[in-house]
Amino acid sequence: MRYIYLFVLTMFVFANSSQAQQASSSFTLEQALAYALENAIDKQNATLDERIAEAKVKETIGLGLPQINGNASIVHNQKLPRFFTTYDPSGGFIDLSGVPGIQPGDVVGAQNFFQLKSGGDVGVNINQLIFNGSYLVGLQASNAYKELAYKTTAQTEEKIIQQVSKAFYTVLINRERLDLFDNNIARLDTLLSNTKAQYESGFAESIDVDRIRVTYNNLIAERSKFANLNNLGLILLKFQMNFPLEQELTVAGTIQDIKIDVDINSYKEGWDYRERADYQVLEANRRLQQLNVKNQYAAGMPVLSANANLGYATQSPNVGGLFRTNTNIEDQFGVGPDKWYNYSSFGLTLNVPIFSGLQRTYKIKQEKLTLQKIENGFSSLKRAADLEIEQAFTNFDNAQKSANWQKENAELAEKIARVTKIKYEQGVGSNLEVVDAENSLRQAQTNYYSALFDLMIAKVDLDKAFGKLKKSSN
Repeated sequence: MRYIYLFVLTMFVFANSSQAQQASSSFTLEQALAYALENAIDKQNATLDERIAEAKVKETIGLGLPQINGNASIVHNQKLPRFFTTYDPSGGFIDLSGVPGIQPGDVVGAQNFFQLKSGGDVGVNINQLIFNGSYLVGLQASNAYKELAYKTTAQTEEKIIQQVSKAFYTVLINRERLDLFDNNIARLDTLLSNTKAQYESGFAESIDVDRIRVTYNNLIAERSKFANLNNLGLILLKFQMNFPLEQELTVAGTIQDIKIDVDINSYKEGWDYRERADYQVLEANRRLQQLNVKNQYAAGMPVLSANANLGYATQSPNVGGLFRTNTNIEDQFGVGPDKWYNYSSFGLTLNVPIFSGLQRTYKIKQEKLTLQKIENGFSSLKRAADLEIEQAFTNFDNAQKSANWQKENAELAEKIARVTKIKYEQGVGSNLEVVDAENSLRQAQTNYYSALFDLMIAKVDLDKAFGKLKKSSN
């Protein structure tokens, strides 16, 4: 029984550990971006827009294929309408010689002798477009619409990369700072223990212990608040990735793995506005609008189509007679009052627009003015891109310089704190100097990581301004 119990316990622990591993996911930046580009709602909607555009192209192509419609109808006239004619006693279908008051040439209404009360018709209508200028333009426009959907998807992907990268860097920096908090707390805890021992031995005052304890308690409280902020950062990253909020997520790698070095000259060399996603979307919109103008001109061209009608029709005194055949008459003469007779017709239809009350003229004018607005958008976009690039360069340069300075300050503060602690332990320094040095060290470290985070964000914004964000993430 003991071995069975140990076996069951081992299997239980193994199963729980496996579930824990499955419940927790670790992502590098590249993996987080790949996950977001596959699962983010905006990306999913952009992909659906692509599929809609592809279906739109096929729908437009279908307009030029044969259009075939079938129809079937059964009609029963409870009372047939009369037909009207002039009375001719010398001939015709109506004999009204015995009716008083009717003179030759009078208009009379008589029963319809040419139609039975019930009728049936089954047929097929076929229409084939031969020439339509709007259809030809529509084919081009549908492909332009699909191209616009693809460009919009690229723009959406760029936005996702930007958001996820910034959220990932936030979590990465916060994790480093939490480790820094732990190291500082451990160092202060050691200092507090040593100071207590010195106080108990009579080599330090109680105020020295209290001063270090205040600093220690503040650091504990600050770490707790920062840990909560780090949890919010993780939730934001999950949100940007469309990762399940209830599932555990950890980030892999360190800040040393992030490539921040930038060759400014390589960014500017051979750069073109067409590398930006928003410029490509505007180009696709311009192409689509140009086709809109072209389509308005094409609407004034003739439309030629071919058509055919094939079917069977019959009549009978009643509805039931539509579904049976008078075989006796049909055998003798090949015809019958209840027989379904086939019919067919073929033809061409030419529709030539002549005058539309100047509607088409003003439609063309509207589309041209809209195209002009899009052309103006290129000038506005270029100016905005130039401004964004200058801001990105300035921010990156400032962040890079600040990160270098703050790194040097953090190294100096660490050296000062180490020397001050040694002096204090050797009895040649004061407790107040140690506390001040520790506070200065934490502030310098905070400033350095803040500057490093700003540098990472500035690098993301710089890549986005030059349209290199998607390339740099690959």
